[in-house]
Amino acid sequence: MGDLKQHSLIKAQERLRDQVGHALRAALIAGELRPGSVYSAPGLAAELGVSATPVREAMLDLAREGLVEPVRNKGFRITEVSERDLDQYTELRTMIEVPTIGRITRTAEREQLEELRPIAEEIVSSAREHNLIGYLEADRRFHLSLLALAGNERLVETVGDLRKRSRLYGLTGLDEAGKLVSSAEEHLELLDLMLTGDAEAAEECMQRHLGHVRSLWAQGRDEPVGRPQGGLGSGL
Repeated sequence: MGDLKQHSLIKAQERLRDQVGHALRAALIAGELRPGSVYSAPGLAAELGVSATPVREAMLDLAREGLVEPVRNKGFRITEVSERDLDQYTELRTMIEVPTIGRITRTAEREQLEELRPIAEEIVSSAREHNLIGYLEADRRFHLSLLALAGNERLVETVGDLRKRSRLYGLTGLDEAGKLVSSAEEHLELLDLMLTGDAEAAEECMQRHLGHVRSLWAQGRDEPVGRPQGGLGSGL
């Protein structure tokens, strides 16, 4: 029985580490953690209401993804992404996702596409309700679930990694300016086009959507970085 208790404890610690990592990723994308700034694990742990250990473990995971870098005796610095980086990430996503959307449009079952409609609607409702964490999570689930219909797990992993590295900046400022709802509604437009079987129009919509996302990055870098109500703790 002792071994089983230890196994359960390890699983619980792993889940907490994953939850903290998710909250930190959401904070990075939402602009709560500023590029170039250094944050200590105890300081972040206090905001999240957890111990410093799962925060350090989660930050090391983020470091392996290139999102943060350790600073000796201080904590972790949020890595800065240049305009060139963002352009290259967008180019890669366009090369991968646009033709894949066309292929999925031609091969996916109607039921498979319709199953994604609630997620697309969740993206729009989250944008309208200024729920940034919900917006980001629903957007991630929609895009990766849609690409998964191509049946290539490595493709989904690659795009997931690109999405992490090309995080949005200043999303709070963009939300306050009312610039997220139109981008959110493009997910429903894309889904409707795919359901008609018009692969070419779906590809054009996807390319336009990625262009709009890149535009949001550019605007977000010029907006003041805010902090949504609830602080980092809202991500757990």
